[in-house]
Amino acid sequence: MKTILKLAIVFVFALCCRAQENITVINEKSNPKLIVGIVVDQMRYDYLTRFYDKYGDGGFKRLMNEGFNCKNNHFNYVPTSTGPGHASVYTGTTPKYHGVIGNDWYDKELKTMVYCAGDDSVQSVGAETSDGQMSPHRMKTTTFGDENRLFTQMQGKTIGISIKDRGAILPAGHTANAAYWFYGKDKGHFITSSFYMDNLPEWVVDFNNSNTAKFYLRTWDTFYDIETYTESGDDKNTFEGTFNGKETATFPYDLNALKDKNGGFDIIKTTPYGNSVVADFAIAAIKGESLGKDSVTDVLAVSFSSTDYVGHQFGVNSKEVEDTYIRLDKDLERLLKELDLLVGSGEYTVFLTADHAAIDVPAYLQSVHVPAGYVNSRMHYQKIREFMTNEFGDEALIESISNNQLFLDREKIKALDLDLDDVQEAIVNELITYPNIYKAYTATIMSTTSYTEGIEYLLEKGFNQKRSGDVLYVYDPSYISYGRTGSTHGSGFNYDTHAPLLFFGKGIKQGETFKRTEITDIAPTMSALLGISFPNAAIGNPLEFVLE
Repeated sequence: MKTILKLAIVFVFALCCRAQENITVINEKSNPKLIVGIVVDQMRYDYLTRFYDKYGDGGFKRLMNEGFNCKNNHFNYVPTSTGPGHASVYTGTTPKYHGVIGNDWYDKELKTMVYCAGDDSVQSVGAETSDGQMSPHRMKTTTFGDENRLFTQMQGKTIGISIKDRGAILPAGHTANAAYWFYGKDKGHFITSSFYMDNLPEWVVDFNNSNTAKFYLRTWDTFYDIETYTESGDDKNTFEGTFNGKETATFPYDLNALKDKNGGFDIIKTTPYGNSVVADFAIAAIKGESLGKDSVTDVLAVSFSSTDYVGHQFGVNSKEVEDTYIRLDKDLERLLKELDLLVGSGEYTVFLTADHAAIDVPAYLQSVHVPAGYVNSRMHYQKIREFMTNEFGDEALIESISNNQLFLDREKIKALDLDLDDVQEAIVNELITYPNIYKAYTATIMSTTSYTEGIEYLLEKGFNQKRSGDVLYVYDPSYISYGRTGSTHGSGFNYDTHAPLLFFGKGIKQGETFKRTEITDIAPTMSALLGISFPNAAIGNPLEFVLE
């Protein structure tokens, strides 16, 4: 009897162990080994469709045709710029909560402008300048990478990579193993800060010593015959900026000859080769950090920022932008092939989106009779300060004007026995009379009113009660405060908010939708895929229809 009982116990124990093994196998199979988040800086949704016939089968088309394409994806706040964009993609919330209200903003406590990733308490690693004094300390909330690190007891790695420091730092989050960004000038190296480490890893030193960036100081000409670039405007026109030392913004560009007048290796940033060196470094990181090599999910955040530099200089409709996306498509194909090889086909998940889109050059829009133009912001600043003197006796009641916001000196207002709400409202009523001011609102309205649609909804989601200004204003559609060449961004209009959103790989369905999705849905979707906590202030929802 005892023998039978012992055998039964052994049998049950074996079944339990086998079941546990099966559970382990199921769990391992359920999660991708690596999440790769790709943000393409200043990418409009229509770049997917406009240049579609120029793309190969292994880059954008592979993500679109084998993955899931959210065709009606939008940013749900203002301002649409790089810092807030990268933060919002990975935190699943907006500046209202994560606090990154711009690339730079006026700090009401410090009484000075601050940079979204700037941190004087840390030191540069890999550079002797202040370019490495950066961290995510001004971002108030967690990213899904942070939540994955917490969930896996810090075993899952998180690494951010970009040309721009903020494009690497904010996506990687607070608990990241590393964030690396490109230091051009006389080096052409990737650097980091002491927030992450005291010395660069050997694989980064090896990459920097390989002089990869120097390889890209070559002639930039179109990938295909320029005559076939029928999806963009004439190569020679009056709507584009050019490099110092070159008379016209026309192909080809001899980067080696132009580098000395354009910041040395920094010239690479404003060419498609900036994306190429990021792809090179990302592949080196996958190898050097052994990302996706075990059952614990890692996160790699890659931001391709040269698209933004090229867009700002040459404009949305330029041949330079078209060629940059054609070449980025090749870099994406190369990255995906390396992921297939190093992590395993079907073992990783990718999402691709943007941090904002961009406007067509207003001067070009004017030439084809679309209402557009340029705002004389200096005139606005002068007039509003004159108004403050005439109405309240002191123009210094305005401490700062930045990011289409006015910041008031509340201590002076109190000392003068003025009512803050009355001062704010008076400024709104004055501003709305100025040319090309489309909308204006007080901080009180933004703090007390819940909007569900329109520009007001976007302003509210971008308004941070502690950091934003006392008055917010919006320019007319297609009007910008900018130079007459090149494109910019920042508004809540569709040309700035409509951005691509592609999902691909393990756990992702094949398909497409025209349902509205918002940028804050990405992080909750990744969290749901991994079965981890949502970022702590996420307001987005998991996109169930993209998940298997």
